[in-house]
Amino acid sequence: MNAPALLIAAHGTRDAAGVSEAMEMMERVRSAAPGLAVECGFLELASPGIPDAVDVLVGSGARDIVVFPSMLFAAGHTKNDIPSVIARQRLRHPGVRMRYARNFGIDGDLLAVVGQRIGEVVPTAEREHTGVLLVGRGSSDPDANADLFKIARLVYEGRPCPFVEASFSGIARPFVPAGLERCRRLGAQRLVVVPYFLFTGILPERIKAQSAVFASEHPEMQVTMARHLWPDDRLARLVLARYREGIGANPIDGPPAPVVPTGDHHHHDGHQAHAARSEELSRGS
Repeated sequence: MNAPALLIAAHGTRDAAGVSEAMEMMERVRSAAPGLAVECGFLELASPGIPDAVDVLVGSGARDIVVFPSMLFAAGHTKNDIPSVIARQRLRHPGVRMRYARNFGIDGDLLAVVGQRIGEVVPTAEREHTGVLLVGRGSSDPDANADLFKIARLVYEGRPCPFVEASFSGIARPFVPAGLERCRRLGAQRLVVVPYFLFTGILPERIKAQSAVFASEHPEMQVTMARHLWPDDRLARLVLARYREGIGANPIDGPPAPVVPTGDHHHHDGHQAHAARSEELSRGS
């Protein structure tokens, strides 16, 4: 019996480099799972679209497809837009079974990639003195926004940095300039900005530009930009893990319940200092 095909449903961007990275991830998934039929389709802004990717899989003989929403958070695109597109594809291909896997979500491998991105730009000797600003896309979905703060906390718990703050590139507050200013008020002399995005694109470049402007206005601070999450083979393996989960998903009800990782917990003097500064800020000191 042939394994179900895999459709990677990505967001899409007008940035050619971002599209290229998404297609590169598809190729790495193919390499990691020889013989598995894998296609990538974009929800918007780029080609091929999700319907085109479905047509390719069906045309190659697929009668069972697991759809993986290639999103970091379970927000509107994951909860509504992609399922709506897939519902229409079921009508177009009534003989094809389509199951919906869960998105990347909160996962230990993603936290490890964030840690690596920080380590790539911050020498080991400086990590205990370098704050982190994690910047996500921002959403009208409060659960997705809350997840970024949860990820920031998990990154903080497992690494020797005085604080990890969170902000958004748009839609949800705090925006990037406010996040940078908060880090300054917390006493950061060294700060690394981590764009919590799968691929490059217009928004990560905007975050980079905003960080550069802030750094020029505050020469007393050392502000460094880290790389976004891709490339990393752990992400390709995580796609396949979600695919295997999706095989067990109900074709109508969607993905199984997420599993939240547990991590090690390290406490540092810098954490206590950050807590004290945060309390001062909350009192308006």
